[in-house]
Amino acid sequence: MPLINSLRVGRRHGIRVATWRLPLPVLVAWLVGRGLARSLVAVVRWWRAIVPAVVLTWMWSEYGAPAVGVLVLALVVTNVVWWWRHRSSWRRFIGYPAMARWRRLWVYRRGWAAAMTATGLGNPYVLPRIIRVRCDGWTDRVTIRLLPGQTPGDYGAMASRLARTFRVLWARAIAQTRPELVTLVLYRADPLDCFVWPFRPVEVPNLGGLMVGAREDGRVWRLRLSGTQVLIAGATGSGKSALLWAILAALAGGIRSGLVEVWAIDPKGGIELAAGAPLFARFAYTDDQEYAAMLEDAVKVMRRRADRMRGQSRQHVSTVDDPTIVVIIDELAVLTAYLGDRKVKDRIRAALSLLLTQGRAVGVHVVAAVQDPRKEIVAFRDLFPTRVALRMTEPEQVDLVLGDGARNRGAVADLIPLSMPGIGYVVLDGVPEPMRVRVCYWDDEHIASLAREYRRPVGGAT
Repeated sequence: MPLINSLRVGRRHGIRVATWRLPLPVLVAWLVGRGLARSLVAVVRWWRAIVPAVVLTWMWSEYGAPAVGVLVLALVVTNVVWWWRHRSSWRRFIGYPAMARWRRLWVYRRGWAAAMTATGLGNPYVLPRIIRVRCDGWTDRVTIRLLPGQTPGDYGAMASRLARTFRVLWARAIAQTRPELVTLVLYRADPLDCFVWPFRPVEVPNLGGLMVGAREDGRVWRLRLSGTQVLIAGATGSGKSALLWAILAALAGGIRSGLVEVWAIDPKGGIELAAGAPLFARFAYTDDQEYAAMLEDAVKVMRRRADRMRGQSRQHVSTVDDPTIVVIIDELAVLTAYLGDRKVKDRIRAALSLLLTQGRAVGVHVVAAVQDPRKEIVAFRDLFPTRVALRMTEPEQVDLVLGDGARNRGAVADLIPLSMPGIGYVVLDGVPEPMRVRVCYWDDEHIASLAREYRRPVGGAT
């Protein structure tokens, strides 16, 4: 039989074209091979549904309907008992995977073409591909392969429209380590939609993880203080004071025992921090000279400790005679930008720069809150390794606080509603994407009780 895959040249509609024609056996073999390959891929992808179906079919043919009924009943009873006795593991291994497959098929795949076309992220002929869908108690995480020329920011800009399209509360886009992927996080419910009540202070505070709130994955938010300095940025009413009080409460056991000393500066006349005065070893709230003197004294303590530790230890260990010092500043911009006395302002900036660069190893830490994180307001913003972004007023401020690209990775702090104070974003160690968190709520009654019960010992080592 002569080969018929030779090149044919002809004209169609007046255009000279060339086509290849395959031999019939080759064409049939290619179609069969492609079908087998696709069947194998389907079996691998949907084995959780295919394998049980094959087993039930085999049992039906071998043992009849009663055997199948007994097996199905046993599986139902097992799942009911498992769900009743240990719901978290049942949801992890059965409930959430089943939900993910159902929502991928009936929610996202059905409306995907329309959603991508309406938002301009695709067209009926070329669509971003859904790689996987994962679910938990509150969110759907849809991982997408980007089309050529797209960036995660394109999906972040359309997040609110996608949320309405798929009928969820809101959405955000998170860039992945692989540059061609982006994860769209769609919130079916908000795990942080209620107040987080205060934690009971522990006797010996864990400076490596102070319990100050809740994370969006349901875990406790532990803020690291050991070996770092902390900057809290947020607009008026965003919850900065609540986070300061949460930190103070987490340190309260150490304050009462003398392992921790808190030096507080409240340039707003003491309105925010005065209720906790019994907790403070030093408290300044009216005098600009006193602000500078307190910070300069902290520098002196830092240098004395460095002299003692040189050649002996690389990390300070807190004791009653040599406690960890935490300098809390309620409004940093007042000290660094708004003071009228230039000499006092320069003294404060010089002392803060030294504390931020040299104080971590010797147990002198700074926790500062600020409304405006711009460079001209906080010139040494980058000297704070740990930064928290509460509600911001402008999208650009998010990257100023959390680092370049943080907003594209999902930290939409400028979209936090006014009705949800205490909500914010923080970058955790080892986690590339920002974590959404909520601060414990401390009302006046809890603060007063904290100050009475955990007041610092009289005659402490200041």
